[in-house]
Amino acid sequence: MQPYLVPIGVLFPCMADIKVGTTVHRFDLSPILAIFRLVPEQGHHFPPYRAGQYVALRRDNCRLTKRVVQSDGRIIYLPDLDEHGNQRRGPVTHSYSIASAPYETEREGWLEFYIILEMYADGKPGRLTESLFQMDSEDDNRVTYFTKIAGDFTLERRAAPFDNVVFVGTGTGLAPFASMIKQLHHEGKDGPFGRKRYTLFHGNRGSAELGYHQQFLDIERSGILDFVYVPTVSRPSPEEYRDHTLGKGRANNLLRAVFGLPLKEEENVLRAHELGEDSEPAEALARRAVRPVLPAHLSRTQLLERMTSENTVILTCGNPRSMEDILHVAAVRGIKCEREVW
Repeated sequence: MQPYLVPIGVLFPCMADIKVGTTVHRFDLSPILAIFRLVPEQGHHFPPYRAGQYVALRRDNCRLTKRVVQSDGRIIYLPDLDEHGNQRRGPVTHSYSIASAPYETEREGWLEFYIILEMYADGKPGRLTESLFQMDSEDDNRVTYFTKIAGDFTLERRAAPFDNVVFVGTGTGLAPFASMIKQLHHEGKDGPFGRKRYTLFHGNRGSAELGYHQQFLDIERSGILDFVYVPTVSRPSPEEYRDHTLGKGRANNLLRAVFGLPLKEEENVLRAHELGEDSEPAEALARRAVRPVLPAHLSRTQLLERMTSENTVILTCGNPRSMEDILHVAAVRGIKCEREVW
């Protein structure tokens, strides 16, 4: 769910300066999803940045693993144990997209992050996110950060020539788009953006995990920005099924529905038939898939008008499989698509 995490050595081979910040705010949206605010080391400021960029964070008490190549060539990661059989602990660094807008950091001083507690197939939590979620607000609230903020997944680099900009964020892939939309809204108070139109599809499991939901609704209502917000839940509760302000289904399937395409799961069934493969596993997934439904105040026609092929770009970030499918959907419709990949 958080594909935009990469080892620090890949991103910053020359190593930026290292500082130690303090977590001053944590808002839990669910037991495994939270918004964190980090202030810089005393006497320092975070460097200027553009909406959509990322920064590397580190905690020094993480469970360590070691890379093991198996006999069949597969690479797995096993606990790195000491001579007593205890798992070693030490520093782990990953990069996170910044969810705060540049104007917020300039005005308030903090960086904001929208982070999920990663869970691996073996049921163990991600090493760094486990440490972040175990932080104590009083005695263990320090996070090391690298002073270089980087990345070219920005509106200036990816969307400048286009009149229609469509954001599709899955899970915490919302983070760069939250930064962009908040910054655009702030700048829009000084004057209109001409013909630029912005549309955000954001999907998460339930409504509680739709980060910045109320803020996006407020931005949409303000009229300062030509902005349409399409929230959707992929595991709706009975109450959420009755909430007509929410979309239903995965974000990529909602986008497919707008374009009149079958669900990804249905397409997989057709492909299995075409290849002569056993289609039952794909059919089982298709039967369980939540049928895409738009929020009641939005229509397919209205959204299609905001996504004409010749002057639209789709920006996507989040689950790798969802991003691959969104790239496929965009290609079918002849629309330019950019994804966040480091």
